[in-house]
Amino acid sequence: MSKPAKNQRAAQPHGGTGQLRIIAGEWRSRRFTFPEGPGLRPTPDRVRETLFNWLAPYIEGARVLDCFTGSGALFLEALSRGADSALALDMNPQSVASLRGHLQTLNCSNGQVMQTDALHYLQQQPATPFDLAFLDPPFHQNLLAPACALLEERGWLAEHAWIYCESETPPSTLGLPGNWRLHREKHTGQVYYSLWERG
Repeated sequence: MSKPAKNQRAAQPHGGTGQLRIIAGEWRSRRFTFPEGPGLRPTPDRVRETLFNWLAPYIEGARVLDCFTGSGALFLEALSRGADSALALDMNPQSVASLRGHLQTLNCSNGQVMQTDALHYLQQQPATPFDLAFLDPPFHQNLLAPACALLEERGWLAEHAWIYCESETPPSTLGLPGNWRLHREKHTGQVYYSLWERG
């Protein structure tokens, strides 16, 4: 998904740029740059394509939350493929400014990007739950399990929401909420990709 590790607990300086490509939908083949920096973890486009093949029956009209957005590749792909709205969270000001610029370039009014700590933000209760959540936090910082717990406990997810996670350990070790059912998983290199359905 050409998407870096994101939403680090403290914003870090960036140097250089990476490039992402929107695979399908309204903005198919559009390319954008994103700021690079320490801890970035680009993910192959083919994995993003696999994920959105899994989500094809559910993406159109969905309300999407991208908790650790980084480059915004998943966020933009979801909007391109017909998501009704999407909210992206990230702590890094350069990443946020870059992604807001992409939305302006695309003349997209149904995407919102917030510069915030995801775990702090998720302690609130949303006005309306989300149909789809993306969680691809930096590895080895104990961010994934707490974020998933807050999504469930604070009412961020619709009754049958889908949750996508990237992790450095197998899905069976993540300790995610007990009412989430593992739908699909994939292992590439040292990264595990998993899609969960809330039951």
